[in-house]
Order: sequence, then C-alpha cells, then structure tokens
Amino acid sequence: MSPTMPAEWAEHDACLMVWPTRAELWGPAFEAAKREYAAVARAIADFEPVIMIAAPGGAAEAAEACGADADIEVVELPADDSWLRDSGPIFAHDEHGHRVGVDFRFNAWGEKHYPWAADDKLAALLLDRLGTPRVHSSMILEGGAITVDGEGTLITTEQCLLHPNRNPRMDRAGIEDELKRRLGVEKVIWLPYGGLEDTETDGHVDGVAAFVGPAKVVVSLPEDPGHPDHARMRANLAVLEASTDARGRALEIVPLPQTTHGEVAGTPVEVGYLNFYLPNGGCVVPIGGDPDSASDAEALAVLAAALPGRKVVGVPTPVLAYGGGGIHCITQQLPKAARA
Repeated sequence: MSPTMPAEWAEHDACLMVWPTRAELWGPAFEAAKREYAAVARAIADFEPVIMIAAPGGAAEAAEACGADADIEVVELPADDSWLRDSGPIFAHDEHGHRVGVDFRFNAWGEKHYPWAADDKLAALLLDRLGTPRVHSSMILEGGAITVDGEGTLITTEQCLLHPNRNPRMDRAGIEDELKRRLGVEKVIWLPYGGLEDTETDGHVDGVAAFVGPAKVVVSLPEDPGHPDHARMRANLAVLEASTDARGRALEIVPLPQTTHGEVAGTPVEVGYLNFYLPNGGCVVPIGGDPDSASDAEALAVLAAALPGRKVVGVPTPVLAYGGGGIHCITQQLPKAARA
C-alpha cells in the first residue's frame, strides 16, 4: 500500500524549521530574517514543540535568538537554505499508521540558487536523525507545491508542477501517478495559476489555496481589479467550484480577499496571508504588522471564522516575503507517530 500524507490540521508531534543560512539571498535584511524566523518559531512553540535545524556552527546563534524559555530544540545538519517546506521530507503514514518520510528530489526551484546539494540530501539526513523510515522518489517536488485533505485529494498548480525546470521528462499523467503512489492521493485538482509575481517558486499552491478541513479550501481572491492576480485567482476559483474531492463532495470555498504591501531594503513586498501554518490548536499567519492598516485584522478574522476552535495568531513577516515566501514555506509539520 502507498503511504498516505495526513492533512496539515492532523495532530503533530513537532514543527520542523531551518535557521537562515544563505546570506546572499537576504542581503541587507539577513539579520532581520533571523529575527522573523525566531519570532515564527516562538509563536509555533506556544502550540507544539519546534525542532530548528542549523547549519554546522550555527546552533548557538539559533538557540540564543529563539530563547531558552521556548519549546525549541536546535540540531545541526548541513543545509544550503532555509525553506524546509520545500527541501525537507514530506511526512506520511504507512498502512500500519507508522510515520514515514517521503524524500522527493530538490533542485532549488528549478536551479535558481547555488549550491543546493546539501538541501537535496537534507531530507535523508533528517529522517535518519529522527529515526523515521525513508521512502525515496526520483521526482522533483517541493512541499509548498501541494495541499492535501488527508482523504485522498491533492490540489496543485499547473504553473509549478508542469514547469519544465522541474521534471521535463514527466507529463501530467506521470506526475499524478507518482503523487498517488507516494502520498496516497486518489484525485489531483489542477489549478491553472499560482501567483503571477511568484517567480521564485514558479507559483506554489501555498500562495493561492489551502485545505483547512475536509472539502474546505481557503482561496486567495484579491478584491483590487488592478492586482496582477485578480483575474487569475478567479480562474482558479472557477476550477474549484466545478470540482469535487476524492469522496465526491463539493468544495466549500472560503475567499481570502485581503492583501497587504510593505517595503524591505528598498524593495516592495506583498505579504501573503494564505501562507499560514496550522500547529496543534492554532493558525500562525504572516501579517504586514502595520498598526495603521486594517487588512491584517480583516485577514485574521476571515481565517478565525474558517478555523473554529483554533487560536489564530499573526506574526509580522515582511522580510520572509522579501526572501520569496511566508510562514508555511519555512515550516514542515511532523505528524504524530503511531503509538505502540
């Protein structure tokens, strides 16, 4: 039987992260990036333990920044970059409910950053450190490119998974087959678009849509007609409205119309509220942090209504947006292991 990837809202044993390492990516914002990573780790640690991976020699700095009072363990492993959602393993359960890690190949989002050899090997090293069996796949796949409901349905974007810089020898059918074989997927819903300006990941789905419950999807739907994704996200919406999940259910769609902008190191950035992480009992959301802007509060209210029973917490992360991502991009859930 294939391993089955649980939904992100299933119970976790921990959250995994990697401390910022690629100084040239962040430039003058490198130290600010570290502060944001630490803030995110501390926010998540209020809900579940965090394991922070630091490159060799970096553990002391990461531990000091994260604080001794938080439930954050720091371990050293070689790493090139700090977007573990994409470079790390994707966790699943085997037919006995035991946790396994699926190790897809990683090529730095289509060879955009050098080097990436350590990141390609990170999943195997981490799984060994965790004592988790490894399932290998030769397909290139980043965790931010998919969202699943844990009941057989996966959503992705054509913009990313069909891009020739990932798996040029695989067609749509071949990619679907590998997703089904490695993650227990029965149905793949293909959205046409990721974000137009998401050139870093070529349009990961975690910037535009996310499962938040069985047959329930939060969708980015910017209200401003001048937004570059105004029409594109409505095309995604049309696909979702016409789709059913693997169990034949129509999808409940929660529009997330808010967006916010800022500036980091002289560069305009857009903070994507949809790039959130779901720790046990919570939802940790990237926000702009401008107290004079109402959009942060409005977005948090939308997510709170969509996620009853969860405490929704905003963390200002404009520097993560400057680096090309958000909170979901820098985290990876470690699903609860089966108990003997």
